[in-house]
Amino acid sequence: MKAGSKGRLIEVDAGALLQSRLNNMGLHPGRSIVKISHLGLRGPVMVKVGRSTVAIGHGVAHKIIVEAE
Repeated sequence: MKAGSKGRLIEVDAGALLQSRLNNMGLHPGRSIVKISHLGLRGPVMVKVGRSTVAIGHGVAHKIIVEAE
């Protein structure tokens, strides 16, 4: 996704622990998200979920499957 793009989270391709952590942050299947920004190849990826802004690492971001809206 590019910065400013909207999408719907389809699946988290990760283990139960990471899925649980993301679920606690509001990132679960069916949820609409907006990518705000990312910093280079190693910095955090900022994502808006509902009224919250969440920072996740690039490795975690690659495990999140999103469908464009």
